[in-house]
Amino acid sequence: MNSRKQRGVAAVEFAIVAPLLFVLLFGIIEFSVVLFDQATITNASREGARAGIVYRFDVNTDQVTPLDNAGIETIVNNYAGGYLKSLGGASSLTTIIIREGTNAGDDLTVTVNYTYTFLVLRPLMGLLGGILPDAINLSATSVMRME
Repeated sequence: MNSRKQRGVAAVEFAIVAPLLFVLLFGIIEFSVVLFDQATITNASREGARAGIVYRFDVNTDQVTPLDNAGIETIVNNYAGGYLKSLGGASSLTTIIIREGTNAGDDLTVTVNYTYTFLVLRPLMGLLGGILPDAINLSATSVMRME
């Protein structure tokens, strides 16, 4: 008689614990992707700054010039486009380039801003009263001197 009363208890316990387990699991996955994207935009800003500080020799004009801002932005977008994992759909990537000048020793600052949109946690937390925002802004800045 005692075993008959216990029938179905495991299913009820699982139904109680499963939502918390899934929120925890998806939270770990989603925040891991956020950290990966932060590392990606950090590397993208560094790659853009590195490309921008190196002078290029133009064989047609015999002049040495640094890469222009459009070229730096292209390098940042190409790098980030290959690695960013936006689970929540399309997100915006913006690049801000600030030059002190184009002479050796002048600073070049490349800032990359990225909006990460949550995929799983946003709807789940919305049920609990909107604890998380819909998206978070990630930013990375690299400063290098012209060589």
